[in-house]
Amino acid sequence: MSSDRERRVTAGVLIIGDEILSGRTQDTNLRDIARYLGVHGVDLAEARTVPDVLEEIVAALDALRHRYTYVITTGGIGPTHDDITADAVAAAFGVPLVEHPEIIAMMTARWGDELNAARRRMARVPVGGALVKNPVQGPPGFTIGNVFVLAGVPQIMRGMLEDVGPRLEGGRPTVSRTVRVEGSGEGAIAAPLEAVAKAHPDLSLGSYPFFTPEGYGSNLVLRGRDPAVLEAVAGELIAALREAGIERAFEVEAA
Repeated sequence: MSSDRERRVTAGVLIIGDEILSGRTQDTNLRDIARYLGVHGVDLAEARTVPDVLEEIVAALDALRHRYTYVITTGGIGPTHDDITADAVAAAFGVPLVEHPEIIAMMTARWGDELNAARRRMARVPVGGALVKNPVQGPPGFTIGNVFVLAGVPQIMRGMLEDVGPRLEGGRPTVSRTVRVEGSGEGAIAAPLEAVAKAHPDLSLGSYPFFTPEGYGSNLVLRGRDPAVLEAVAGELIAALREAGIERAFEVEAA
């Protein structure tokens, strides 16, 4: 399993915006990014949420971009005064922030004489950056170094992700298998699950309890990159559970 470690490609996510921290806006981007990265063989290793404060954005971005293969930021690239992500990214990379002629041309075609100073803020890209397509609406995002700067609006962010994917040099995609345990709580499951997890440190094993009118139990989800290994370990886990007296343990198709 050491080959999986050698191929491990990681990412950090930086969610930017006072509205997220205040609770006025519920973030859904992290979930969508995590799922998207997993399909491309990239492990989401860390996520941070920071306010619209330039120094805090720069500090978080510097920490993440030096620690992980890629960084994806969301939010703060709109037309208002508190949309300062582009400023922070330029500061982190130590380069000027300039209006990108391609974005200006796109904006001029759309708004004409109504292309005011606020809208022109969305055309600013750090020198050396490249554009990330926006197939939904509005200006594109951008990328510089190992950082991808995307919109905070979920629909637009998801559209931009489609242009990020082909640029990622990922490892093998993560796959999963699920062992369902019925009629036993996590206290009974804990010991056999821990034993299997310790025997296979390169895999991720998680327990997700459920409670329904029909009964209770847990879905034990195994994640890794080698389907054959996962199949074998799922069988090993079921055997360990049954040895512990848990008979209602069986593999189900992952949701």
